[in-house]
Amino acid sequence: KQWYQRRVRGTVTKTEHVREFVPSVIEPSFGIGRILYCILECNFKVRESDEKRTWLDLPPLIAPTKCSVLPLSSNDVFTPYIEQISASLRKLGIPNKVDDSSGAIGRRYARTDEIGIPFGITVDFDTVKLNSVTVRERNTCTQIRVPLDEVAVVVNQLCSDQLTWSEASSKYPSFSSQETI
Repeated sequence: KQWYQRRVRGTVTKTEHVREFVPSVIEPSFGIGRILYCILECNFKVRESDEKRTWLDLPPLIAPTKCSVLPLSSNDVFTPYIEQISASLRKLGIPNKVDDSSGAIGRRYARTDEIGIPFGITVDFDTVKLNSVTVRERNTCTQIRVPLDEVAVVVNQLCSDQLTWSEASSKYPSFSSQETI
C-alpha cells in the first residue's frame, strides 16, 4: 500500500492507494471429503442392459481391494486352491477378498462390482481338473482362463497397468460357461 501524508491546518490527512483483488477461488476449503465424493460420483455406473445392476468403476490403481476370490460352491475340494491363490496374491501385495458365502456366483459378482473390485478369480471344477482359474474383468464382464501358477502375476500386472485386459484376453483363452457335473 502506498500512502502519503499531507498537512492541512494542523490536521493530518492520510490518503491510501487501494488495489482491488478478486479471488479466483471462491471457497478455499477443499478437503479430502470433496475429493472422495468426486471420485465416487464420477465412477458410479449403471449397466445398460439392467438398471438394477450398478457398479463402481474405480481404476485398479486406486481400488482399495484389487481382486476377489470366489469359489463356485462351498465344496471342500476348493479350499486348498482358495488358500493358495489368496496367499500368492498377499505375497505380491495385492489386497484381495475371499467371498465364500452361499448364493449364486452371479450375485457374488454383482456384490464385488458394487464395491469397486476390478477383478474376480473364480475357483471351479475346471480348477481341480485343469489347474486353471477363471479371471473376470468388472467393466466388460468377460472372463479368461489363467493357469493357477500364473494368476497372481497376471492380476498384479493388470492392477499396475503393465498389462491391459485386451492383451490378457489375447494371451489367455476366453471362458464363457462351464459344463455342470
